[in-house]
Amino acid sequence: MNLGRVIGTVVATQKYEGLQGKKFLLVQPLDHALRTAGDPLVAVDTVQAGKGELIYFVNSREAALALDPFFVPVDAAIVGIVDDVAPETAQPHPDVFVIEKTGGAL
Repeated sequence: MNLGRVIGTVVATQKYEGLQGKKFLLVQPLDHALRTAGDPLVAVDTVQAGKGELIYFVNSREAALALDPFFVPVDAAIVGIVDDVAPETAQPHPDVFVIEKTGGAL
């Protein structure tokens, strides 16, 4: 799964049969720190997301499986709306010896 922010809509008057009634949104992919991570992409919306919302999406085969009927021709599908992102700071493993610099020579 990937994080992203909805930055716009895509209007398509002609769609593949399995995509009738589905909304397409323009999504800016983001990393875990919510920084831009690649070019914007078009994703089919399965959760009624709106512009400006933080979402998570899937790609490839998983995107096709997210829709009913299965295996419609899509590359990305929005499958959730994110309430909060709280990455934890990395803690050293207890078995790893860490040398802390104290200002003096070692």
